[in-house]
Amino acid sequence: MQQVCIIGGGVIGLTNALFLQQAGFDVLLLDAKGIAQGCSGGNAGHFATEQVFPLAHPALLLKLPAMLLDPLGPLRIRANYLLQALPWFARFVANMPKARRDAHQRALSGLNHASLASWQNLLQRCQLSQQIQHQGALLVSESKNLTPLKQQYNAYRAAGIDVRWCDSGQLHQLEPLLSPSLSGAIDFTEVAHSTNPLALCQQLYQQFCHAGGRYHRTDVHHVIPGKQQQRLICSDKDICSEQIIIAAGAHSATLTRQLGWQVPLEAECGYHLMLQQVALSRPVSSLERKCIMTPMQHGLRLAGTAEFAGLKAKPDYRRARALQQHANKLLRRLTAPVNTNSVWAGNRPSLPDSLPVLGQCPKHQGIFYNFGHQHLGLTQAAFSAELLTSCVLKQTPALNLTPFRINRF
Repeated sequence: MQQVCIIGGGVIGLTNALFLQQAGFDVLLLDAKGIAQGCSGGNAGHFATEQVFPLAHPALLLKLPAMLLDPLGPLRIRANYLLQALPWFARFVANMPKARRDAHQRALSGLNHASLASWQNLLQRCQLSQQIQHQGALLVSESKNLTPLKQQYNAYRAAGIDVRWCDSGQLHQLEPLLSPSLSGAIDFTEVAHSTNPLALCQQLYQQFCHAGGRYHRTDVHHVIPGKQQQRLICSDKDICSEQIIIAAGAHSATLTRQLGWQVPLEAECGYHLMLQQVALSRPVSSLERKCIMTPMQHGLRLAGTAEFAGLKAKPDYRRARALQQHANKLLRRLTAPVNTNSVWAGNRPSLPDSLPVLGQCPKHQGIFYNFGHQHLGLTQAAFSAELLTSCVLKQTPALNLTPFRINRF
């Protein structure tokens, strides 16, 4: 039985572990912090297959100054990190021309199009289908001028996304507890959400262990490639494996650098705030406020803020607590945090073209990459794992992986 070692115990590593295990591999999972202890457990729980538009858009340039000047706004670069972040943002701006955006949109569309079906197949095999709720999602607007929302609606329709227009009356029929001040919405009818992303990952891990999978809690310091075996220098011992997959999220760039690749991977810190339960049936995003509310098993999760401060920066939990003011405007009545520990922060692995790194290492046989999914790690995890498993098996993947190659930078 061939061995595969996966570096990273988040949802990307877990789904890869299960796909490879089901393909007949002996899989060892490595992570220093534990299973799903980063963004995989703290995300918004939204399988956002509708998000096919790259984040780099010229319209953002006009909004950036105001966003960056607001310390509690949806996007922030900490002053002491600005110089370090500038090269990443230069690359980000370089991806704004229409030809590049169109190419990246096609790549994202291909990845997202099959993502939910891949999740459904995986969860059905694991007898975990109940972990996904198929209630759709809403994008709401508070503005009396609905032109920007209609432009978004038309853009999604043109991109082949299943959407339905909702006026104020239709919106409040769907979700009566939303604020009466909301003017309209886009209803994404073919998306889904998880009411507990951490529990989803934990149950996937239990399935992995039950089928003979192994996990070792350690930090991987160095990757040394070889013709027959790859050697990992870990904090407690050396580990050798015929094949390895780097799926370490925002920490992946350190390991890829050792293998000859300078990947512009940034740690984009996201926050969430848990409020007491509100009777929403689906995720609700705000066009103006750039945040999302998702009904969870243990309360209402608010997320959507992004901060560039580096991997080692301490979280600024004021950014999480500030999300409550958005909920107070979007909901019919006020709600309070679940408890004093209702805030969370985690680093998303972000690349300037909004595409992950996915596929085989061009330089070294037996080394594969699966990281950099930014805001779409939960969404794309299963299909990314399915595609990479085909690569490990030396089969042709169901999607052309050229746009996701590591040497595109």
